[in-house]
Amino acid sequence: MADETLSTLAPGLYLVATPIGNLGDITLRALEVLRGADRIACEDTRQTQKLLNHFEITTPTVSCHQHNEHTRATELVEAMRAGGRIAIVSDAGLPGVSDPGSWLVAEAIAAGVTVVPIPGANAALSALIASGLTTEEFHFIGFLPEKAGARRTRLEELAEQPRSKPLTLIFYEAPHRIQETLADLESVFGPALRVVLARELTKIHEEFIRASVVEARAALANRDRVRGEFTLLVEAPARSKNADETAPTHETLSARLARLQNEEKIDEKEALKRLARQLGQSKSELYREWQRERARLR
Repeated sequence: MADETLSTLAPGLYLVATPIGNLGDITLRALEVLRGADRIACEDTRQTQKLLNHFEITTPTVSCHQHNEHTRATELVEAMRAGGRIAIVSDAGLPGVSDPGSWLVAEAIAAGVTVVPIPGANAALSALIASGLTTEEFHFIGFLPEKAGARRTRLEELAEQPRSKPLTLIFYEAPHRIQETLADLESVFGPALRVVLARELTKIHEEFIRASVVEARAALANRDRVRGEFTLLVEAPARSKNADETAPTHETLSARLARLQNEEKIDEKEALKRLARQLGQSKSELYREWQRERARLR
């Protein structure tokens, strides 16, 4: 099979899905491409090597991660323009989805290189179809901002978008931030918000928590330790365009600044500096926004 693949695999870039947990997630076509490629670009060569060793694949690997993808892309695109066959993989799932790969794809297309998707496992879609939430329309967000203020702002933006019917929002979240994110969801969307937490997908300890956001927080709070990256799904309720007239008011900048001053025992100047850092804004920009808000509220 390997010899046949070597002779038939056309030059180009192959986006290969890898297992998200169970090694059986790999497809036969993925194995053929990994064997037939000239090189495999990996998010982490050590992680990918475990997979290759298991399936006795000896194709050379090269790193291609978030810190070197832009420079590595130049080298790989030149190889493909010369007739090379490059496979790209992430540590798990589909490359380019909250993982390296999208920059290399764009560069390959711009250079006229053929780009071929090799479908397979994906945590977001796997969690979605087993969630019980609507699959008719969904929005994949990926990871939320790490900083609390920026995360809260992003969730408020999502909550305020008009929707004629419920929409499923899909996030990825790290175990050490999951409780903070759930608390923000409860604050922004309300305690009755339906959520689904999926972890360890396709592994032995695969788990789904289907509950209100309050119940989900309580379920995790009772555990000594929370492990495994989460796929977090949220049922964003329908919301009309004029919902702002009856919707609860989100925390104002003045309220945030006052809370920071109270909690951290700092003055107004320091509170402005910290909140600007949390929101990814300059201090002067935030100050002007705060002044505009105060003028509106007078």
